Amino acid sequence: MDSSQTLDLVRVAVPVPLRRHFDYLSPLPLPAPGCRVEIPFGPQTLVGLVVDHPTDSQVPRAKLKPLKRVLDTAPVLGPDILALMAWSAGYYQHPLGEVLPHALPVLVRKGEPAAYRELEFWFATEAGMALDLNELKRAAKQQQALALLRKGPQTPSALKQEEISSATLTALEKKGLLEKRSLEPSHDGDWATHFEPGEGLRLNGEQALAVAAVTSQSDRFGAFLLDGITGSGKTEVYLSILEPLLKAGRQALVMVPEIGLTPQTINRFRRRFNVPVVAMNSAMNDRERLDAWLACRDGGAAILIGTRSAVFTPFHNLGIIIIDEEHDGSFKQQDGFRYHARDLAVMRAHRAGIPILLGSATPSLETLHNARSGKYHHLSLTRRAGNAQTARQVILDIKNVRLQAGLSPQLEQLMAEHLAAGNQVMLFLNRRGYAPALICHQCGWSAACERCDAWYTWHQAGRRLHCHHCDSVRPLPHHCPECGSSELIGSGVGTEQLEQLLTTIFPQYPVVRIDRDNTRRKGELETHLGDIKAGKYKILIGTQMLAKGHHFPNVTLVGLLDVDGALFSADFRAAEKLAQLYTQVAGRAGRASKPGLVVLQSHHPEHALLQDLTQNGYGHFADTALKERRLLGLPPFSYQGLFRAEANGRDEVQLFLSRLADTLRSARYPQVQVLGPISGFMERKAGKFRMQLLVQGPSRAPLAQLLDWAVQELEGWPETRKVRWSLDIDPTELS
Repeated sequence: MDSSQTLDLVRVAVPVPLRRHFDYLSPLPLPAPGCRVEIPFGPQTLVGLVVDHPTDSQVPRAKLKPLKRVLDTAPVLGPDILALMAWSAGYYQHPLGEVLPHALPVLVRKGEPAAYRELEFWFATEAGMALDLNELKRAAKQQQALALLRKGPQTPSALKQEEISSATLTALEKKGLLEKRSLEPSHDGDWATHFEPGEGLRLNGEQALAVAAVTSQSDRFGAFLLDGITGSGKTEVYLSILEPLLKAGRQALVMVPEIGLTPQTINRFRRRFNVPVVAMNSAMNDRERLDAWLACRDGGAAILIGTRSAVFTPFHNLGIIIIDEEHDGSFKQQDGFRYHARDLAVMRAHRAGIPILLGSATPSLETLHNARSGKYHHLSLTRRAGNAQTARQVILDIKNVRLQAGLSPQLEQLMAEHLAAGNQVMLFLNRRGYAPALICHQCGWSAACERCDAWYTWHQAGRRLHCHHCDSVRPLPHHCPECGSSELIGSGVGTEQLEQLLTTIFPQYPVVRIDRDNTRRKGELETHLGDIKAGKYKILIGTQMLAKGHHFPNVTLVGLLDVDGALFSADFRAAEKLAQLYTQVAGRAGRASKPGLVVLQSHHPEHALLQDLTQNGYGHFADTALKERRLLGLPPFSYQGLFRAEANGRDEVQLFLSRLADTLRSARYPQVQVLGPISGFMERKAGKFRMQLLVQGPSRAPLAQLLDWAVQELEGWPETRKVRWSLDIDPTELS
């Protein structure tokens, strides 16, 4: 930086785990808050964000370092997003320097320009446009290429799809018939002027009332819960609400929990509206995510359909936020900056003065409580759309029943009947791999992960053992390391084993398995889902990925093979999660005109939770669960913060959290409870010993004050050099 320049102060949020900002010297004019700057930080050069222009600094001016470079002439984050991120950092007790990057695409975080990348296009020249194509009849590919480019410019990748080689294009270029130019892709920001919605489905009375309730408050904040049973037409309600907003030129953020729901949601919205619809999820590469981010910010996109991190995307004229499957645990970030996207979306809508619609067939108890207490408007859809009827539900008692890969003879017989009738069958098993454990039949040895208190999962594909907790992988052994026996067998059932059995029992019916192991490649999940809807597969096996939001009109039988483990969990949220999972999976059956049947296999058919769900439904369960939570003083009738700590030694973690517990109790907040420290459900994970400390209070304010004070105290503790700790506000998993 030129030393002759006049310098002044800027305050920068730096992407490091320190709960403070850093002051630097900058030339005038100062970069505005929201601009990126390159800064010296120790031996590194980092990209930070300007957050303020202080008049003075706690560091003597002579010791302040100058910026290395200002990267932006205009802010990449506007004041609305900066304010939202600052609020988020305070609420979730996380350093702002690590929070702000969540609002930026990866390439922008790294310092690349927040702009579209120019693309190369091939154009036909004047000579190419005037040439008689018959002159190229001896060069058929050149003739094809020129004819295509006369219709308009094309990118090299588009021409490659037409099987036109670069050699063909170069030959035409040498003849002066083609030329290559670099252009910034065009984005239509004027889409509202030619907006023409497609014809929607006829709304029933409940749907029409829901649409009217939201559209009547389209010019101000209002939080709405759309509580609709599976198959009740919630998406059609979303589309009907969006129509007048899009016509007025307002943008929409639609959030879904899983990337698996993105393709079908995008297709549904694109069929209905002739406006630019973009996606944002982890399956996209960095450039694709940046282009979608820019399109939303600059107004080129009308609708963004995205997963959790989409909540931070800037918009030119945001008019509504819709969260589908609002109850889903995927909206909660479980490491690093542990935010809840649903709750942040409500805060964002409130700050922007726009409505937010939360849709679910199984609302979270927190959202349901907010609706019943009057904070949210409660909208109900109690019947399935069209002619679809609610599926019949049956519990099969499998005590003393011989199972094959978790499948009972009764369920096998029902499958045969539904398949013979030309229908599809879906089986739910939330354990991927071939078997959850590998054991020796001779001596009882089991393949345990050396770094976790867990067993390796046996994966037949690739013949490997995989720990799903620390991600370590080892080859499948041929002999027992203890006794040398070759009789190594699986314990328990995974989706691979079930798939292998079904291809044997029903060889005439194609089987597809949907889990994280066989949908890793880009486009695989979308292809599988398309093939299912086209009827290519008759038997569907899936984990939770297949349970959420998918519409398979020919599925008439849904079987849940094993959910018993959740009936006896120590986590107070386990019953709610099981009730949501069961209801969502059951909702895949009989979604069209064909009647559906849901079969739940259990060793505990008499269990009160299962009986309540199958006989009375999710709504009755939720009523009972909320009453229990109120009596026990559990969320949503209290608020929680969870300290997690881990270290190489168990004693180090124990002493650290014990001191923290004593410190919190001595702070004299009598209404706040400090519970623990206790070991997590898995004490050792990835080689580290883990414990936790739960802090709970009946109201947010005193809890937040105590936790804020505690975090500042922890900054000075020498133990933090050996013990890694984190604080989770409003935790959804106690592990």
